[in-house]
Amino acid sequence: MSPSPVIPEANAAWSPASWRERTAAQQPQYPDQAALSETLAQLQELPPLVTSWEIQALRRQIAEAAQGQRFILQGGECAEHFNECSAAIIANRLKVLLQMSLVLIFGIRTPVVRIGRFAGQHAKPRSADSETRDGRTLPSYRGDLVNGAAFTPEARKPDPKRMLQAHAHSAMTLNLVRALTNTGFADLHHPEYWNIDFIRRTPLEKEYRQIVESIQETIAFIETVSGNPLRSLGRTEFFTSHEALHLPYEEAFTRHVPHNEGVFNLATHFPWIGARTADPEGAHIEYARGIANPVGLKIAPGASPEELARIVRMLNPNADPGRLVLIHRLGADRIGALLPPLIRAVQASGTPVAWMSDPMHGNTELTETGVKTRRFENILDELEQAFDIHAAEGSHLGGVHFELAGEDVTECTGGASGLNDADLMRAYKSQVDPRLNYEQALEMAFLVVRKKKRMENASAI
Repeated sequence: MSPSPVIPEANAAWSPASWRERTAAQQPQYPDQAALSETLAQLQELPPLVTSWEIQALRRQIAEAAQGQRFILQGGECAEHFNECSAAIIANRLKVLLQMSLVLIFGIRTPVVRIGRFAGQHAKPRSADSETRDGRTLPSYRGDLVNGAAFTPEARKPDPKRMLQAHAHSAMTLNLVRALTNTGFADLHHPEYWNIDFIRRTPLEKEYRQIVESIQETIAFIETVSGNPLRSLGRTEFFTSHEALHLPYEEAFTRHVPHNEGVFNLATHFPWIGARTADPEGAHIEYARGIANPVGLKIAPGASPEELARIVRMLNPNADPGRLVLIHRLGADRIGALLPPLIRAVQASGTPVAWMSDPMHGNTELTETGVKTRRFENILDELEQAFDIHAAEGSHLGGVHFELAGEDVTECTGGASGLNDADLMRAYKSQVDPRLNYEQALEMAFLVVRKKKRMENASAI
């Protein structure tokens, strides 16, 4: 089927500020507009967090993932908090993703694109603009970029200066990540550096140790035969991502750069548009369609195939490989019915995309006592169905997107350790969405490998 014609919106004039002509959902209401303008002017003068060359490298790798030549692992915090910007927490987040990627690389024999959901994930969409407790109503907590989580008038008042703090905390986080991934910390000669203490008491320890030993033996053999050390194994490429929710903040870092065409969001390598702001007539799609970054789009159960095809053409009118990533988050009980027509609509549009599964958000539920959680078995079920559905539709699932912590939190039930509802409050720390803990995240990587191997074996028969 021939590609659909480029729709008029894709040819309309665009600028980093053209989103202001559209309705912008999920934006805070700042009481002091003069302070807001002053803060945005300051942000525009601050150094960027990433470079256009890094962004272009990620686009090339996403294009390869869409073709099955790479696999994308995106993971990190549901929402970063300023008071958690510490070396230990950042290093543990990084360790989890490094260990997961090591399992994936070893198991599926495919290079992994590592994308951290941090160094900028400070804003969160909310279901309502206000929150009421004990008869008292205050603005909703929208992430540390906007206001504080404490239920007081002072904390909940949107403060534009928090954007300056968000940039500073993102810069500190990214500085440590860059330092760690470009030095001995990420050296494949010493993957034991990536260990987190409580791996020693998990059922996954033996299997992970076997992978580490096998890799070390392989490296030693190659170096012995070649007579040269594999120095490139001491560095690991790593990218950052966050939801492009707070549009004034994103605009402040959307800039032209010397010697590169296009306008780049230099606050992150990979911004995505959330399901609550994926309105084709809205400000977020308008903003995203003009930047040169690869862009992600979350797909919720309410998305129609026709509307998705329209947005896909808006965000990638030139059909550029690596430009657009579609991240479906449909729920284990609905993905079977909803995903196939979405895939077919995108295929009919003739627009290349990379597909990813976010099996977290569609499986959120409340326990009998009102605690928000996600069940490991539902997360896994949706993920396994996603692999099967894409294969059946002649498509390809190129990656996974997890909310996870580098700590031994108890926010999602299930997994090898058998967490149940009664265990949740032992170490429930999230103020927004429940995350996989370290052990559950690592187990999920092993299960992705097993699923891929089963699929390969079935196709070989």
